[in-house]
Amino acid sequence: MSIARLQKEMLTNLPFYEERVDLACAFRWTARLDMHEAVANHFSLAVNDDGSQFLMNPNQMHFSRIKASDLLLIDANDPGTLSGPNAPDPTAWGLHGAIHRNVRHARCVMHVHSIHATVLASLADSTLPPIDQNSAIFFNRHVVDGHYGGLAFEEEGERCSQLLTDPKVKVMVMGNHGVLVIGDSVADTFNRMFYFERAAETYIKALWTGRPLRVLSDEIAEKAATEQEDYPGQAERHLSELKAILDEQEPVYRH
Repeated sequence: MSIARLQKEMLTNLPFYEERVDLACAFRWTARLDMHEAVANHFSLAVNDDGSQFLMNPNQMHFSRIKASDLLLIDANDPGTLSGPNAPDPTAWGLHGAIHRNVRHARCVMHVHSIHATVLASLADSTLPPIDQNSAIFFNRHVVDGHYGGLAFEEEGERCSQLLTDPKVKVMVMGNHGVLVIGDSVADTFNRMFYFERAAETYIKALWTGRPLRVLSDEIAEKAATEQEDYPGQAERHLSELKAILDEQEPVYRH
């Protein structure tokens, strides 16, 4: 057996290999979009039924370098995880661990300090009005946390997790902080994070003009949001295309 084939078999035998590949792709593409924050921020993906076990990026590793085999397998019910040799960032443990313990429908969690979402989080009113098709996607589907209390250690994580108990709410604008997005899968969550940042950018730039906004009615905004939720396969195709590009340009992400 060739060395290359042996290495491939070893990789594909990693626990949750396909999930790791999806997550590694999301990390690298987030860096390409300049939505990362140096070596901070974290993504996680639940891999068991109750969400207590999840994959997450290693502490202080740049998103653009993350590979499938780098991802940590974390137990949200085991505080001893923080004293292990591959201990995650304590803030990642606090925020993501609390959400995976308390919000079972949050299968995937992505937290970034992307520029436009963070500008939105810095406004006195951090809600996103439905001024275009992208922002309408989030009508009545995002919540604002206006009680920033410092770094997201366990107490802050527990508090934030309580804002996501409504399954309809998939985005939390973290006031004075950034944005956190949840979803059913890596594809679903990454796609939602991408569109929220685009929607926030449109809104912020519309505010720059100083001119009145053309805000959609509640009825039309809800209709657009529902239609988007029912639109088949877009998130999966989005991630599939991104993996195809990485397969050509930097296939090491699968390793």
